[in-house]
Amino acid sequence: MADKRKQSFYFPTNYIEEIENESLRQDRTRSWLVQKAWELSRDKIMGFPGIDDYLEDKKKAENATKDN
Repeated sequence: MADKRKQSFYFPTNYIEEIENESLRQDRTRSWLVQKAWELSRDKIMGFPGIDDYLEDKKKAENATKDN
């Protein structure tokens, strides 16, 4: 495994409870569970548009309305 650094993440209370319950059910650490969740969802999340994509689309839409 690569560099291990302590990080703080802030989740809604219900997420924390679900992660804790699932980590107990699987007899795994919360860290392990969150790492696996990221590994499984990484490709899908990386397919989400970024803020630059949103701003570019908004700018194109504004320019289109100005041209008409």
